[in-house]
Amino acid sequence: MNIGHKDNDVAQEQAAAPRPLDGITVISLEHAIAAPFCTRQLADMGARVIKIERPGVGDFARKYDERVKGLASHFVWTNRSKESLTLDLKHPDAANVLEQLLEQADVLVQNLAPGAAARLGLSFEALHEKNPRLIVCDISGYGEGGPYQDKKAYDLLIQSESGFLSVTGDPQSPAKAGCSMADISAGMYAYSSILSALLLRGRTGVGSRIDVSMLESTVEWMSFPLYYAFDGAEPPPRAGASHATIYPYGPFPSGDGSEVMLGLQNEREWAAFCTTVLQQPELASDHRFNTNSLRVANKETLRVLIVTAFASLSRTEVIARLEAAGIANASVNTMRDVWAHPQLAARQRWRTIDSSAGPLPALIPPATNSSFSARMDKIPALGEHSQSLLAELGYTEQQIQTFVKEGVI
Repeated sequence: MNIGHKDNDVAQEQAAAPRPLDGITVISLEHAIAAPFCTRQLADMGARVIKIERPGVGDFARKYDERVKGLASHFVWTNRSKESLTLDLKHPDAANVLEQLLEQADVLVQNLAPGAAARLGLSFEALHEKNPRLIVCDISGYGEGGPYQDKKAYDLLIQSESGFLSVTGDPQSPAKAGCSMADISAGMYAYSSILSALLLRGRTGVGSRIDVSMLESTVEWMSFPLYYAFDGAEPPPRAGASHATIYPYGPFPSGDGSEVMLGLQNEREWAAFCTTVLQQPELASDHRFNTNSLRVANKETLRVLIVTAFASLSRTEVIARLEAAGIANASVNTMRDVWAHPQLAARQRWRTIDSSAGPLPALIPPATNSSFSARMDKIPALGEHSQSLLAELGYTEQQIQTFVKEGVI
């Protein structure tokens, strides 16, 4: 894969430019995806993120797999540009270290097991007395309060609880999302909420607490099917890779054995599709298909007509007709295709980052800013920064070595 590079002068100027979160320190008691994805984005924007990990074990996502030169795919994705500090939080000396860090911090993010942070003395109320400017972001499966407060939650469980599985898959069986969508949803809301809390603190001088629920984050994303099923109405049917309520909108086979994804949005596009793509202009006014509702009701009949028309065409030829008609379309890409995607290469969206396994490619954060470049530093090894961080706090070399021997770090 080719890693794109911007013009050197522009790249150097952006790299030297201030980032919006320069000078902000984030302490994170995090594991898996939701909190690490949130804090990685804070690091992208310049924040110093100190990741607290269990000695000898670390974030359990480190061991999910070994797909990236021996490193775990989830961990590589969500943990660049951070510092790793190992601490046994049940040890009194470790608690003192964490207290010192929090005295100087701007943000604490945690997604420990329900109630664990409070038992460690890390509730917002306890911390607010010591550092009134501290912003505390608690990420959990179900949020504080309610009968599900202490219920364990993982991504797939929340996909199920939120109703996502009920509308995803084919008519025979539900299907999960191929990525950690519930974790991603919660991580994104945590990230944006921390940014808004920093803005609020800039006006009031006081930190606040953020309570992010994976369930509520995912249910927010489910609002279209929820409203579609409003007041006891039937929910959208499971339609596989096709749209549940618009047709034709989904994958269709071409004559060379590949598939093309296409989508129509209005009657003007339907007429162009019939005339230019299917080359059957009479279908545009066919009483079975002349509204979207009718096309959905008669989609099996219409699908046969589309598949028959595509059977003599290659994927390239189908796409050429769709482009000529102004119909939205896409290739049904594999992961290999995405790594080599010509649009990402042309826009120079890949950078090289460092890791304990050597250089790795990483996608530039999707929302780019003309004034600065995102921070894209090394993925930390477990405890890589423990000794330097303790030294920064004023611990002597002898004290640090004692911590090592006693398993504090």
